[in-house]
Amino acid sequence: MRQGLDKKIILCFLTPHSFLQSVFYSKGTDSFFEKVMCESPQNMKYLTVRMRRQVLNLVKAFEMEIIPASKIVVQIGEMLVLTCNTTGCASPSFSWRTQMDHPLGGTVNNYRTYSTLTMNPVSIENYNDYLCTAFCNEKGKKEKSIKVELYSFPSDPVIEVSTSLVAGEPATVICKIPDVFPSDRLEVLLMKEGHTLHAKDFSEDDSRNKETKTVTYSFNPTTEDIGKEITCVAKLPIANMDFEPKERVTSLKLNANFGPQNTIITVSPSNFTVEGNPLKLTCVTESNPPAQVVWSKHLADGNIEHFIENNVLSIPHARFTDSGLYICEVINLVTNKTEKATVDIFIQAPPKNTTLSIFPSSVVKQGESVTISCTSADVPAVQITLRKKIGDVITTLETEDGKYTIDKAQLKDAGIYECISINKLGNQSQHIVLDVKVPPQNITVLVYPSENVKEGENVTITCSTYSNPPSQMVLKKVHQEREIILPSVNGTFTLYNVTKNDTGKYLLDVFNEVGNNIKVIEIAVIGKLEKRHQMMPLIIAFSCTTAIAIPVVAILIYVSRKAKINGSYSLVKALRLKV
Repeated sequence: MRQGLDKKIILCFLTPHSFLQSVFYSKGTDSFFEKVMCESPQNMKYLTVRMRRQVLNLVKAFEMEIIPASKIVVQIGEMLVLTCNTTGCASPSFSWRTQMDHPLGGTVNNYRTYSTLTMNPVSIENYNDYLCTAFCNEKGKKEKSIKVELYSFPSDPVIEVSTSLVAGEPATVICKIPDVFPSDRLEVLLMKEGHTLHAKDFSEDDSRNKETKTVTYSFNPTTEDIGKEITCVAKLPIANMDFEPKERVTSLKLNANFGPQNTIITVSPSNFTVEGNPLKLTCVTESNPPAQVVWSKHLADGNIEHFIENNVLSIPHARFTDSGLYICEVINLVTNKTEKATVDIFIQAPPKNTTLSIFPSSVVKQGESVTISCTSADVPAVQITLRKKIGDVITTLETEDGKYTIDKAQLKDAGIYECISINKLGNQSQHIVLDVKVPPQNITVLVYPSENVKEGENVTITCSTYSNPPSQMVLKKVHQEREIILPSVNGTFTLYNVTKNDTGKYLLDVFNEVGNNIKVIEIAVIGKLEKRHQMMPLIIAFSCTTAIAIPVVAILIYVSRKAKINGSYSLVKALRLKV
């Protein structure tokens, strides 16, 4: 040890106003340095002074010790540090070894007067007696030993059941004690509600490593066992070893599984309800653990539609399409058992999806067969009526299963057809138009004054026809070299001041999208009128009207003696340009 310190004398030679502000020590082996700061208002200087310690060395004997004491108990997996410490020697040297010259299983670190052996983590190979030797030159050597004893008891037991517990069926309870060492000291008890079911010790186990030990017990659980606790108690009572805990306990509540059974479906408010009302279906069953619930519904086409996996199926606003057979299937995944319950749901509603159709089409040709069909949803029963409307006249038709057939459609069958479906909750109607196409027929042609006219006379041609849709017409003059087509202007053809060149055959083509009809007219132009003032221009006027329901013949005769009518077509000029 060092004792005593000579008196310090520190002088600061700067200015009369200098003063000592602070002292700093810098320690060495035999001396120390003082850093002195002398300061004045004008400047600052530092002065370092070496001061010599006067040390009185007291001679002490060379000794050593091991920390901790001669025996240490440590759990496998933890960290252990052994320290070999010396006194009475300024620079000792150290060595570590085991009694049986096994590997150290740790790391050695030497310091000035002590040495450490660190084991991190502690393993089974550290179960040894360790010897530390310290050497101090002329003072010789010292040795100390320490015994390292190991154990492993890191966690509570784990209780497992080999199969799910079902009342009346055999089952096995397994208790596992993880990573035990030394296992020959392990004792295990299996208990139920304070009564010992099974006891086992492992005194004959000669394992030299940490191991997981297992204890099993088979029994037949009953419904009375539900809720009771089975307990596994593991003890590691090693004499002369101080560690905690030496006893670990784990408990598990017994739970017998059963079901599903007695499965039913309740419906609120009723399985007969009106469209728009809320509907709630609840699947009730007895099962432990709770069964998995799957809802499904049989569809009209035979397929099954799956819904939510929940015991309650809620429909906030029931619709007609929600009617059907509902199935609740409950499954206990532990007992591997399944049970089903079913219920029919009827949603009452006014007629829905009323449809009115015509086969083969709503547009047919005269003489074709037509079938008019009227259908509607039928919950509850729906009365269907098929009617035909023409203006204010309404005719109720006799149907068979909502169908009305017309073997040979005529123009009189065209019109508006209406389907009405009625029940106690309401009604719905649909309408459709049947259109019967008729080609031009019953064509009547009148020539005025005659088909034989004199030069300068006027001729008027009128016609009537029966067709749907209205017909179009084209007047053609047959020419030896070419055919002259004379289009109509508002259905009228006019020939002014005809000559013999206007003599010939004229074809009147009356047509629509369904068909056509052709009439032949022969006009002969002969000598001139005797008196010029009596000469009448020859006018060929043609008009044709078509009727949809009842044929109407409209005859328009217009004779002009002096001037042409506005909008008329001059056949004379047309022919003279072409002939």
